[in-house]
Amino acid sequence: MYRPNTLKQRIARGESVYGSWSVLGSPFATQVICEAGFDFVIIDHEHGVGDHMSLGLQLLALEGSPTVSLVRVPRMDGNYMRRVLDLGAAGLVVPSVENAEEARQIVDWCRYPPNGNRGAAPGTIRASGFGVKAKEYATTANDSVLLIVQIETVEGVRNAAEIAAVPGIDMIFIGPYDLSASAGVMGQMTHPVVIEMIENVEQTAKAAGKPLGSVLWPGMSLKDMYGRGFSLIASGSDASRLHDACVADIRRFREAVEPRSDATE
Repeated sequence: MYRPNTLKQRIARGESVYGSWSVLGSPFATQVICEAGFDFVIIDHEHGVGDHMSLGLQLLALEGSPTVSLVRVPRMDGNYMRRVLDLGAAGLVVPSVENAEEARQIVDWCRYPPNGNRGAAPGTIRASGFGVKAKEYATTANDSVLLIVQIETVEGVRNAAEIAAVPGIDMIFIGPYDLSASAGVMGQMTHPVVIEMIENVEQTAKAAGKPLGSVLWPGMSLKDMYGRGFSLIASGSDASRLHDACVADIRRFREAVEPRSDATE
C-alpha cells in the first residue's frame, strides 16, 4: 500500500540498484526474494504466470520490506497499467516501446490530471490503503510512480532519442535478447549489430539525462554494467534461482555417491 518510492529516489540520487525478476506468481517466492535483500523485484506479467489476484498477494508479501515493487505489463494497455498501479505497484516496466507517441501515451495513462488521464479513485484503491491515505497518494502519485520503458526492437533503437526526450519517462531499459531477435540474430547478444544498437541507446539515454536499466548479458559483469553507467540491473528470477540451487544440490549429491571414473578396484 502507500509508501514513498525509495527506489525512484535512489536512482535520482545516482545510486546503483540491483533486483530480481519474479515469474512464478507466488507470494511466497516473492517474500523469499525480499528477505534476501534485493533493492527491487520486477513481477513479470509479460512472460510470467501471474494474474491480478496473484499480483495483489505478491504486493502484500512485499509489505514491511524495503524491496520495491515493479511490474512488467504484457503490452501497451492503459486499463492494465491503471489496474496495476491501483493495486499498489511502485512502478511499471513497459515492453517494446517503439516511438515517442507510445511513450507519451504511457505517461498519459499513468498520471493523474492535469498531467495525464489516469482514472482517479484514490478513496477506494489498494494503493492508497483503500482510502486511508487517499490524500497522500493522490498528491504524490504523479511524482512517485516510476515509469520505465523498454527499448528492444530495431524500430525502438531508431527512435530512441525521441523516446528518451518524452517528459515523464523515468528510465530507458535495454532488452538485449529481444534486440537480437528483432535484428534477425536471436540469442546472439554479442553480435556486432546488437552491440552497436545497445551502444546507440546507451549514448542516447545519457545525452537525454535518462537513467539506464537492463539485464546482464554474456561477457558482462555487474561491475562492467554499472561502470558503463547503468543505474538498474535486474538479474535472474525466482524460477532460475530455484532451478540453479536444485541443479547444484543434485550435482553435489551425485559427486558424493557415484563412483569416480578413475577409481580402481
